[in-house]
Amino acid sequence: MTAITNHLPTAELQALDAAHHMHPFTAGGELAAKGARVITRARGVTLTDSEGNEILDGMAGLWCVNIGYGREELAEAAARQIRELPYYNTFFQTTHVPAIALANKLAELAPGDLNHVFFAGSGSEANDTNIRMVRTYWAAKGKPSKSIIISRKNAYHGSSVGSGSLGGMTFMHEQGGLPIPDIHHINQPYWWAEGGDSTPEDFGLARARELETAIKELGEDRVAAFIAEPIQGAGGVIIPPDSYWPEIQRICDKYEILLIADEVICGFGRTGNWFGSQTLGIRPDIMAIAKGLSSGYAPIGGSIVSDEVAQVIGGGEFNHGYTYSGHPVASAIALENLRILEEENVIGHVRDVAATYLQQKWATLEDHPLVGDARMVGLMGSIALTPDKQNRAKFAADEGSVGLICRERCFANNLVMRHVGDRMVVSPPLVITPDEIDTLIARAKRALDECYAEVREQGLLKAAS
Repeated sequence: MTAITNHLPTAELQALDAAHHMHPFTAGGELAAKGARVITRARGVTLTDSEGNEILDGMAGLWCVNIGYGREELAEAAARQIRELPYYNTFFQTTHVPAIALANKLAELAPGDLNHVFFAGSGSEANDTNIRMVRTYWAAKGKPSKSIIISRKNAYHGSSVGSGSLGGMTFMHEQGGLPIPDIHHINQPYWWAEGGDSTPEDFGLARARELETAIKELGEDRVAAFIAEPIQGAGGVIIPPDSYWPEIQRICDKYEILLIADEVICGFGRTGNWFGSQTLGIRPDIMAIAKGLSSGYAPIGGSIVSDEVAQVIGGGEFNHGYTYSGHPVASAIALENLRILEEENVIGHVRDVAATYLQQKWATLEDHPLVGDARMVGLMGSIALTPDKQNRAKFAADEGSVGLICRERCFANNLVMRHVGDRMVVSPPLVITPDEIDTLIARAKRALDECYAEVREQGLLKAAS
């Protein structure tokens, strides 16, 4: 067996990585010159790299390691399932016990009449499924012209051709011929940067009503669905004003368009409830899920679907699916993950302990001269970096220049905190303790101080005109 063990020198691992491994969302040449950070093991909320540095993972991997690293129960669940049934498909009128049990459990946990699950391997695949599902739904109801899906600018719904089209990130659309036809984007509810002189309440209503305007302009007979994350994650943890989601719900109900809640990040405890839709009072027809479903221990995703949509789709053959839909090992791991979340009251810990404490500490970051806004719901938060707090100003430098400096200073201080443009975002494992939160905040403050000094030295502390 060919294996690369963790005790190879870091430089050798980096050279092998640069020679053969193509990284997502990465300029390969730049990374090869710098050398990738090599993570070798993890436990709880702490990563260890090949140099022995212990790093607090403030991003739970990619928003996903909800129960923390190193849970032996998930390894044991995987081993048991691999020995019993390592793989079988769910095509051709066949099923297996792990997929049955997981679908049943998700129907129990999901709100309202979301009682049916179509499994996928990731959030991207789930949202590709959702494109086909809503269009198939309307065609089966005798309205095949209803094919347009409305999304939001700066939304992230995956990086495949379909899900990348649903997302509203223009830098992604510039590669690979995106978006596909019949995807329309409206503005995001980002008051801090885009609200001007309006109140958050008025701004939230105005941005929600762009959906109604778009439906009228595109034609009610053409619009199939609206898709949105309850809280935009990869877009910078954009928390909408309180007025936003009730108005979105009213509009979807009025015009009878399907509402898709992308719960890939918000789901499974991140916002202090099982789903972000419950936290923000949304009644979706379909929810996209992934990430926290297995706490990242295995690739799995899916769509949780309402009774009405499932009944209509089930009236004929839905010509769609994946080799790994409901993979038995991934399903077994997800079931064990859900058991831990439930039996250990992890979501209660988020709501009553971790989120309350982190939000208090997070708010103190607004005292820093570089921070204009510090927001958080549950255990997902962001800070806006600015040269001018009073005017909520952007930097004159290219967007993301200061954020990148701050991210590098976080890494230098053994803290994983991500930058989205000039916003810093955080999403730690749900099991983080108050002591670990103190460490996170102390390292974040040190990184901000070092970033501020570097920004001043480079002459970047200037507001855009």
